[in-house]
This record gives sequence, C-alpha cells and structure tokens, in this order.
Amino acid sequence: MSLATAPGKIILFGEHAVVYGRPALAVPVTQVQANVEVVDSAEAETWIEAPDISLHTTFSALAPTHPLRSAIESVCAALNIAPFPPLRITIHSSIPVASGLGSGAAVSVALIRALASYFQRPLPADKVNALAYEIEKLHHGTPSGIDNTVISYAKPVYFVRQSPSPDGRGAGGEGQVFNVARPFSLVIADTGIAAPTKESVGDVRKLWEADKAHWEVVFDQVGEIVRAAKNAIETGATDSLGALMDANHALLQQMTVSSPELDRLVLAAKTSGALGAKLSGGGRGGNMLALVKPAAADSVASALKSAGAKSTLITIIQ
Repeated sequence: MSLATAPGKIILFGEHAVVYGRPALAVPVTQVQANVEVVDSAEAETWIEAPDISLHTTFSALAPTHPLRSAIESVCAALNIAPFPPLRITIHSSIPVASGLGSGAAVSVALIRALASYFQRPLPADKVNALAYEIEKLHHGTPSGIDNTVISYAKPVYFVRQSPSPDGRGAGGEGQVFNVARPFSLVIADTGIAAPTKESVGDVRKLWEADKAHWEVVFDQVGEIVRAAKNAIETGATDSLGALMDANHALLQQMTVSSPELDRLVLAAKTSGALGAKLSGGGRGGNMLALVKPAAADSVASALKSAGAKSTLITIIQ
C-alpha cells in the first residue's frame, strides 16, 4: 500500500498579467488536500474510487483523454512498467472543485506520487511537476503551469510563464521556489460563482489586442507589484502585502475581471479589519483573499460570510 497527499494552492499576485510574461506569486494552501491510496487488488483489472465526485469505475472504462487515466499511464511510461498490475486506487479531496484552489493539479500530483511510491520508484519534484503539467493540459488546454508547480513543490513559487516549445511540452514556465521569512495569515472566501477562466482570459486578450501599448503598461505595473510582494515575503515585511493586494485588485478591476460579488467581499474584508484584499485567479467569480492579523482572522471570515461568501478558509503561509 502507498499513500500520498498534495495541497491546494492560491494565486497571491499576478493573475492575468502572467499570461503576458509577467511574474506571478502562488502559495500552497495546506488546510485542503488531495489524498490518494494505492493498494493491491484481487480484481482482474484496476479500479478507481473517487467518492467525492461519485466516480467508481475501471481503468479501461475511462476515456483515453481522462486526466486520471493519463496520470496512471504517464507514471507507468516514466517508470517503464508495462503492463501494470491490477490496483485499487482511492481518491479523496477536500479541495473544492473549480474554485481556483488547484483541485485538478493536486489530484494529479498526489496520484503520480502514490503510484511511484507503490512501485518503489519515487520521483523527484521536478519530474512530478513535468508529468502533472501534461495532465493539466487536459483540464485547461493551455495552462500557465503555475498550479502544478506550486503544488508539486508545496512551497511558495515565483513563476514566469514561458512561450511553449515547438512540441508544446515543458512545465509551462520557470518556477522559483522561495522561503517565507515571517508567517502571515490569509482568509480565502469563495463567492460560490463558477469562475469562467477561459472567458475572462479571452476578454483580457481582446482588450490587449485593441490597445497593446496601454495594457503592456498595466501588466508592467502588475509585475512590479509581484516583485515587491516577493521581496516583502522574503524579508519578513509581510504587513506591506496589504497595500500591494489593494493595488493589484484595482488593476484587475481595470482588466474587467472583477465582479460586483468579488468587489463586495473585498470591501467587506477591508471594512472588518483586513490589511488588504483582492480577487484571486480568473475572476468574475471564484475566490478572493484577504491579508489579516491572526487575531482578526475569525472576525474577517465572519464578515465575509455575512457579505455573501459561500465559504471561507483561514490559512497560514509559512
């Protein structure tokens, strides 16, 4: 038997501008996790159980492009295992689906690690990351690579997207893992509205194509915020992240990717004592996050629920 876990993730700074070559910061969210167990099976073929999404099926019944099937096949190919023995794979996840917390990438990373451990051939983080990125393409088409990177390393990551190679492969960008000098607390709130990432990314592209000079300046401003945030985290000046969040959110509003619901939650967080707040991810739904002093975390979370948040999560980045 082998067990593996992988955390969720959230983007702190730089969403959307990251598509245009500017840096982004993402951090693991360890309060939510994907867990995968792999055991021997007496059945004739491999069974996959994922009760959280009501999935109970055999490996052969999965579509050829199903992310779980691709994950299993990629590990077996990487380890030169063919054919692989009948297994029972059980997947549980406390990461909300389609919420911007990296649920798909976390399941992929945990599954890759659990299988590699089962075959007693553990893979290094860079190999796990590369395999998970290929699976992310099945989820998102042309992913930035930030989800699989921060989840594979389970550390804060400063990420710059690269142009895809001619064959479309690679881990999607350069992810620099860095350390947190002083832990800081975040409250994450879910609007309960599905975040249409492809639509918002497409709309930002239309804006950029209509006035590239203007939007390149905006993206440069986002990049400066990201670099300042990384420096603040590395030097322990984390209280200054609040003003940077506010500035980043204002630029995201200019990009038209916020929404009345997100703006209402950002305002509620600030009014209830947060040091700063912004949307996180694609926008127009999904999550927002607020920087808080630890003593204020519960009251800010309560205020966000009163303002319409479907759920909240308090996490410490360290």
